[in-house]
Amino acid sequence: MLRIGTSGWQYRDWRGAFYPPKLPVAKWLEHYASRFETVEVNNTFYRLPAASTFAAWAARVPSDFVVAVKASSYLTHMRRLRDPEEPVDRLLTRASELGPHLGPVLVQLPPDMKAEPDRLDATLHAFGGRVRVAVEPRHPSWFCDEIAAILRAHNAALCLADRRSRPIVPLWRTATWLYLRMHHGAASPPPAYGRRALASWLERVRELWGDEPDGYVYFNNDSHACAVRDAQSLMQLAAARGVKVSRGQLANDLVP
Repeated sequence: MLRIGTSGWQYRDWRGAFYPPKLPVAKWLEHYASRFETVEVNNTFYRLPAASTFAAWAARVPSDFVVAVKASSYLTHMRRLRDPEEPVDRLLTRASELGPHLGPVLVQLPPDMKAEPDRLDATLHAFGGRVRVAVEPRHPSWFCDEIAAILRAHNAALCLADRRSRPIVPLWRTATWLYLRMHHGAASPPPAYGRRALASWLERVRELWGDEPDGYVYFNNDSHACAVRDAQSLMQLAAARGVKVSRGQLANDLVP
């Protein structure tokens, strides 16, 4: 199944476009989770929440809801994957309070960090198969056979990524599952995606994983509520082509 959602849910300019104008912010997660089956949480990158925060999120969402968690910048940007055991254990100890709602962990690397195969291998060993891990390198030196082999050995996904409706990483299948981030489309209003761009990504996914792909797609183009519209448009396209997708309201169910 493709689980399709957005990177975060707390965006003020979604009020009136996705959230009803009078809905309290404290109820936004419940509203989001009634329309999407998954979300990628990014504030964990800036400051790792307390275990109680993860538990509180778990208590507010339906039983089938999945939360992807972005790894802390302490692991990726400060330690730059050195000595990963302690920060990985701390992340998973707290995030485990999500219980069955815990999905994959995204490890996004600094754009100036060149390939460090040994550090990557040690980091994936630290996760120890306890969760699915997607890795988002942003320096071109990572895109080599040695890195691909390490990812495959751990069934870790190379995070596929798009900017301006074009792939910005190699289209590698390094795991039995996929992780795709849609950062910025080329349609109007910016940063929206057009249906042709979404259809192209759907075909890329099917070429790599077949007609029954297993994975996650998150839209990070949050401005002007583009992310929620594009996520719902991709759901429609996938369903029309026979790809099983997570539950979600149709795009025309957005708040006028």
